Amino acid sequence: MATRIVFMGTPEFAVPSLQLLHTTGAEHNWQVVTVVTQPDRPAGRGKKLAISPVKAYALDHNLPLLQPVSLRKEPDAVAALRGLQPDLLVVAAYGQILRQEVLDIPPHGAINVHASLLPAYRGASPITAALLDGLSTTGVSIMLMDAGMDTGAVLTQTTAAIEPTDTTATLSVRLAEVGAQALVETLPMWLTGALTPTPQSALPGVPTLCRLIKKEAGSIDWTQPATYIERMTRAYAPWPSAYTFWQGDVLKLWQAAVRHGDAPAGKVIATPEGPAVGTGADLLLLQTLQPAGKRQMDARSFLNGAPEFIGSELA
Repeated sequence: MATRIVFMGTPEFAVPSLQLLHTTGAEHNWQVVTVVTQPDRPAGRGKKLAISPVKAYALDHNLPLLQPVSLRKEPDAVAALRGLQPDLLVVAAYGQILRQEVLDIPPHGAINVHASLLPAYRGASPITAALLDGLSTTGVSIMLMDAGMDTGAVLTQTTAAIEPTDTTATLSVRLAEVGAQALVETLPMWLTGALTPTPQSALPGVPTLCRLIKKEAGSIDWTQPATYIERMTRAYAPWPSAYTFWQGDVLKLWQAAVRHGDAPAGKVIATPEGPAVGTGADLLLLQTLQPAGKRQMDARSFLNGAPEFIGSELA
């Protein structure tokens, strides 16, 4: 009989893993019997209900769906999972912590696709955290889940380079593909007993935890070094964006570069390359901006329409 898999995931990051599991089922003798994803949520200015990317894939491919609001508070949802008699749970950015009673349902356990080289960057925002810390390398861990926050033993790890221009959006796309491939390469070894899990205490690195990002995290402190603020513009793209305030309105920064120089923190000055802002160390050259209520634009175009920007102070 085919191995019965319940897939649990929500955002775009999870879709490649679901897709590869689904399309390689005949090759590996497994079957995605149900997809579990978060409930539809209000989104956009109109706050219309929007489905998750994982739900969209499931609907397009006629895969059964479950959307519990909270597995912790819905015993009927847990019973429904148990009734599916899964051999394995596969989880990728599902968005809820699974209790032990859920993890204990499948005989082969629960496998998680996590976007870091554990034990570093456990938690909800490993890609953003790696970019903020200025890493040049990250990766994906295929791990066994336990009741902790990404503390389970690791089955395999795959490294991936972080490019100097990477944002959370671009790096997420790349790591999603890396994770999906690692998943389908790891599962046959795990299901046949050919793979021994490695406790995280036996892996290199110091355990760290990165929490869910809040909107205020993108607010720029101009006394920070320009290198850190530049990393913010990439780490917080697409959300919540790195932002500051000019003339009382939000000004989002989407692209910037570090330049040697000096100016008071938050002071906008003119340079041969365009407007730059003083920071705690060096200058931040502004390249792509988004004024309140407008689309993204290059900094020179913004300056043409707002020459008073030079000499102003950002807060």
